[in-house]
Amino acid sequence: MGRHAHTRARSDRRTRPALLAGLAALVVAVVVAGLVWWTSGDDAATPTAQAGSCTDRRTVPVTVAPELGALAGTLLGQPLDLGGGACAVAEVTATEPLQTLADLGSLDPDALPQVWVPDSSLWAARAGGSGVEAAGSLATSPLVLATSRAAAEQLGWTTTPPSWGEALTTDRPLAVPDLAASAEGVSVLAAVRQSLGGGEAADNAVVEAVLAAGRGGVPTVADALAAGTAGGADAPLVPVSEQEVLAANQAAGSDALVAVYPREGSPSLDYPVLRLPAGDDDVQRRAVDAVVQALTTATAGEQARAAGFRDQQGGSPTGAGTGTGVQEAAPQQVALDPAAVQALLGRLSSLATPSRLLTVMDVSTSMEAAAGDGTRATLARDAGKSALTLLPDNYSGGVWAFAHRLDGDRDWVELAPLRTFAADAGGGKTQRQLIDEQFDTLPSLLSPGGTGLYDTTLAAVRAAREAYDPKSVNSVVLITDGEDDDDEAGVDLPVLLETLRAEADPARPVKVIGIALGPEADLAALEQIGAATGGAAYPCLDPEDLQGVLFDAIRRRG
Repeated sequence: MGRHAHTRARSDRRTRPALLAGLAALVVAVVVAGLVWWTSGDDAATPTAQAGSCTDRRTVPVTVAPELGALAGTLLGQPLDLGGGACAVAEVTATEPLQTLADLGSLDPDALPQVWVPDSSLWAARAGGSGVEAAGSLATSPLVLATSRAAAEQLGWTTTPPSWGEALTTDRPLAVPDLAASAEGVSVLAAVRQSLGGGEAADNAVVEAVLAAGRGGVPTVADALAAGTAGGADAPLVPVSEQEVLAANQAAGSDALVAVYPREGSPSLDYPVLRLPAGDDDVQRRAVDAVVQALTTATAGEQARAAGFRDQQGGSPTGAGTGTGVQEAAPQQVALDPAAVQALLGRLSSLATPSRLLTVMDVSTSMEAAAGDGTRATLARDAGKSALTLLPDNYSGGVWAFAHRLDGDRDWVELAPLRTFAADAGGGKTQRQLIDEQFDTLPSLLSPGGTGLYDTTLAAVRAAREAYDPKSVNSVVLITDGEDDDDEAGVDLPVLLETLRAEADPARPVKVIGIALGPEADLAALEQIGAATGGAAYPCLDPEDLQGVLFDAIRRRG
């Protein structure tokens, strides 16, 4: 199932029993058809060249997505007659779309394919000005959420399908494919965002799904599909094509894996047939035309159905229906805006750079104020713990508490130093576990006497810079419900701002993300601090909204 994980893994997919099963079905279909090409109205198949009649063989390089290798090889296995003794001979290569996309931007034209069939038109959008021209489609396959039948029944989805937003915001583990290499993953997340109405809340939900899937212990796509075919009720969810569900069940000899079709419909892999420039040679252009025609006829669609795909119009794959894990009827098509998908991919790609977050929590006695079912302090604790569950193991974190003279003359105390979440924190626990425990202590640390906001901010920025990681986005997340009221020998706001600017190091930037909790918090001061460090400030007038505000601040990372 490597298409969803990384390039090396995807190559393994071509040797899987699932593909052999699909190929066997294809061979049977071809034998039954007698390898006969026919003409019907506008669907005129390009005739194959007769033995010995081809005196001018024109090679057409064709690159297809790996799952199409056997199908394309069958459709293009014979020379195609161009008339006058000329014929087109397709040279088919199965290659990851991401690799082909990279080749378009780096190789000479004579090293590129003249016909490209990736799994999605999204690749054509990413190809930009490379001269790619859409010429039809070879097959389609709607995107679904795969899981075990038992899990789908437990979730109630076999009788009441979820929306995309509901499906990807459960507590069940989600295996998200590699977004850089997978049209499925990006398409599904775009559908989720669309299902949730777009906007900030939808963006947060999508980012939460991606970050959660990056956590250690979350299954890979291949493991998730294996768990689904094993049939356990605890199987995770994995966005894949319908064709992969059918192939996995055929390989396992069961229907334990099921495709969940969200109720608003599904985006599809459309397997576009794309032409690339073929030069000025008229015969070569006709050769490319012949190959394109052979890949886009209704006959090609029928062969695609035999291989487990849907045809260009959504006709069901051979063998779909009861006992296969996939439905016969095509789901409603969900159209995605390629430009919007590209924008989403850009936002998600930024998450590839880990965060290094020093979280600084106010523990002055004002945090005892009632909020929701608890206090501001308990809400701050819960928000921190919730955000912690989402951040991947390669992110880093540390925790400080501050009020007034918590540690001798200092207004702050370090509860956990900055380390990656997966790091050994001693005592048989990871850094993630240590931070989680320290968040639990916050309500018990409340201290009277004021809020040393400015001294603490300066110290935190200096500490974060001292522990700077050039491979991460380094930030201080400062949560407070008050204003600086340290009337002793501390810095004031003008001195703080001047010092932050003077000490700023372009080679080691540290942003301050301030969260003003409640109406008494000094949002104006936090905004100036954020501006001085390249960060930002967020108001949170209702403390019960803190969890969402904190996550949004982390997502934006200043």
